[in-house]
Amino acid sequence: MVLTADKKADLAGPGIGSYEEIEKILPAGYSSLLDIRETQKAIFAAKQYIEENLCRELHLMMVTVPLIVDVESGVNDLLDRDGSRTPIQFHISNDREKHPIDAQVVQAATKWKRVALQRFGMRPGEGLCTDMRAVRKDYFLDHDHSAYVDQWDWEKVITPAERNLDFLKDTVSRIWKVLVGAERHVQELFPQLKTDRFPCLPERLTFLHAEEILEMYPDLPRKQRETQVLQKYPAVFIIGIGWTLADGYPHEMRAADYDDWVTETRSPDGKPTHGLNGDILVWNPVTRRRHELSSMGIRVNTKTLRRQLELTRQLDFLQFPYHQSIIRNELPLSIGGGIGQSRTLMLLLRKAHLGEVSVSVWPKILKDMCAQKNIHVLE
Repeated sequence: MVLTADKKADLAGPGIGSYEEIEKILPAGYSSLLDIRETQKAIFAAKQYIEENLCRELHLMMVTVPLIVDVESGVNDLLDRDGSRTPIQFHISNDREKHPIDAQVVQAATKWKRVALQRFGMRPGEGLCTDMRAVRKDYFLDHDHSAYVDQWDWEKVITPAERNLDFLKDTVSRIWKVLVGAERHVQELFPQLKTDRFPCLPERLTFLHAEEILEMYPDLPRKQRETQVLQKYPAVFIIGIGWTLADGYPHEMRAADYDDWVTETRSPDGKPTHGLNGDILVWNPVTRRRHELSSMGIRVNTKTLRRQLELTRQLDFLQFPYHQSIIRNELPLSIGGGIGQSRTLMLLLRKAHLGEVSVSVWPKILKDMCAQKNIHVLE
C-alpha cells in the first residue's frame, strides 16, 4: 500500500524533483534521428501543419496574445489551487509613478482567451488560436518541464446545449486527428523519423475518467496510475481532473476559475462522475515515460464558477473583473485548452529532451548530464 502522503505530494508541482533521479531516467545510447538543422526545419513544418489544421478542424482563427497582463484584471492563471505556482510580477513606474502599472508575465492565456472571444465578436462554433509564450518560474527543470512555455492556446464559443461530455470528446478527437496527421506529415518530409524502434501514435485516443483509473490502481499515486494505464493504452484522455475522487484526493490540482470540474456526469457504465475537462497523455517511446500533450475543458459558467470557488475557499476572487464578467453572464460560454508546442515537437521528432526543440535556460548540472548522454540542448 502506498502511503497517502505520496498521493498528496503528487497533486501539484510538476517535474521529477531531483537531478539524481533525472540521471537515471534520461535514455542511454541516445542518438537524435535529425541533426540540428533538420530539427529546425521539422519544427516549423510541424508547427505550420498543426496551426493550419487545428484552425480548420475547430473553426478557429489565429490571433495575437499578450505576454504580460495587468495584475488588477485577474486574467492571469494560477494553474492550480494550492498557491505553489505564482506568476512573475513587476512594477512599471511609467511617468514617474503618476500612472504606474503592476504587471505579471502570463503563466497561460486561459482567461484572456475567453475575454478575447467577446472582443473579437465570436459566435457559437467560432473560436481563436494563439501562438502563446509564457514563463512558469516554479517548475522543476527536467527533461520535459521548462520555465519557458509555448502552447497553441485555443478557445471556442459554445452553446449551453454543448456543455456535455459528448461535445468534449468530439472536440478532443478532432485535436487528436490533427496530431496524428502532423506525425505523418513530418515523417513524409523526414523519413528517418519513421522507424520500428518507435511506434507511431494510435489512430484513436482512449477516453477514461480519472475515477475509472483510480479503480484500476487504487493504491498508486496519480503519476504512477498514469504510467500504468499507458502500458495498456498508449494514448489516453483522462476526464474529470480537479474533482475529489473516491480516495479523498483529486487526480491533480486544477484552478477553480477556468475548467469546469464539478458538473455531474455519468461514466459509460452509468456510475456518477464529475467534470467536463481533461488531459491528453501518451507513452513516449524515447524517454519511456508518461508524456502530457494537452490540457483542456469546457469552461466554468456562473453556477460552476461560484461552486468551485466555494470548494477551494477562493470566493475573494469574485472581486476581479474577469470573474464578475462570468457571474454576470457577460462572457460567452466556451471550451478551450492548451497544446504544448515543445512537448508535441519533442514527441513527433523523437527527442529525449525539451531543450532539443526549444531555447530556454537550464542549470549547468542538467546540461552536463545531457551532454554525457549525447543529448544536445539548444542555447
